[in-house]
Amino acid sequence: MKKSITPNQIKQNNRSLIYHYIYQNHKVSQQDISYDLRLSRPTVTANLNAMEQEGLICKSGQIDTEYVGRKAAAYSITADYRVSIGVEILKEEVKMIAVDLYGEKLDRTVYEITYEYEESYFKTVCDKILEFKDSIGAADEQLLGIGFAMQALISPDRQTVLYGEILSCTGLSIENFTRYLPYPCAFIHDADSAAVSEMWVSRELTDAFYLSLSRHLGAAIISKGEILTGKHGHNSTIEHIQLDPGGALCYCGRRGCMDTLCSLSALLRGPESPDEFFEGVRRKEPSFLERWDGFLDNLAQAVNLLHLIYDTDFILGGYLAQYLREEDLEALYERIRKLTPFAEAQDFLRISKMPRHNVTIGAALPFVQTFLNEVAGQ
Repeated sequence: MKKSITPNQIKQNNRSLIYHYIYQNHKVSQQDISYDLRLSRPTVTANLNAMEQEGLICKSGQIDTEYVGRKAAAYSITADYRVSIGVEILKEEVKMIAVDLYGEKLDRTVYEITYEYEESYFKTVCDKILEFKDSIGAADEQLLGIGFAMQALISPDRQTVLYGEILSCTGLSIENFTRYLPYPCAFIHDADSAAVSEMWVSRELTDAFYLSLSRHLGAAIISKGEILTGKHGHNSTIEHIQLDPGGALCYCGRRGCMDTLCSLSALLRGPESPDEFFEGVRRKEPSFLERWDGFLDNLAQAVNLLHLIYDTDFILGGYLAQYLREEDLEALYERIRKLTPFAEAQDFLRISKMPRHNVTIGAALPFVQTFLNEVAGQ
């Protein structure tokens, strides 16, 4: 027997529809809501009044109309009604960013703290997070949660580091942080975090292979709008596919892994910065061009191999993305065409739409999405 919908469910559904209509359209009038959602004016008015009293939405000026008479009041969501913090743990730094309900940056800071698997380190990081939270004026009830982006593989429940050779943090528990933080906390693999950011700014993105081309190589598979985690937590670890078994030593202990050929660490020399390297490339200096050509050769080999396995769009992200130009994509396509057995269309490589702060922002966004889902009654 089909269950009937209760009056409470109808009320919740109307509230959800109205909130998300305002969220998606940024600035709307009562008339807009009533007309587009086909809800009565009294229903819209009651919901707007209730949500305004709670602080979920606010009046934001007026909207011009074609009609004669008083201008309509405009409503927007209160973007900082709730905030979330993303934290990226690196060997020598801890990066933090706070975002609002639109995923927009409220503030960002970087602390020079050397990673140690020591209680003093965890307490210091948590003290800095609390200091950062206070600096943006966020009350305890405003903070949705704190996401920790790690250069490590994370358990499906996001509570434990399963494999963390870069930081020597295998087995690390989120409890090392939560004992000092009275907020929901969770780990996230840094490549997954970057992919989350990409999906946030590209809402139409449902299927793609995200390559994080940063100091270390990482990847995430996006399928049907979700990131695939795999059965044992090591899905998309393409950085450890061996391309040159006699090559350079990888941090995993094997030689010639993709990480040793397709990461920024493989491209740059010593203290050289990406800015310095690409200035040399754009000036067409022979020594820089030779290195760049070799890197593109290796990247083409890696992309071709992965594209043969998963025929989808490839997003070139990570720290390298902000330096890439269309001419670089052209050069990469030419190399791939020489490797693939198929007539390769020039339509599957894309440069990330969010090349900056993507890891820290992506660590914060799952808490924002959960809040929006709850407001939607999902």
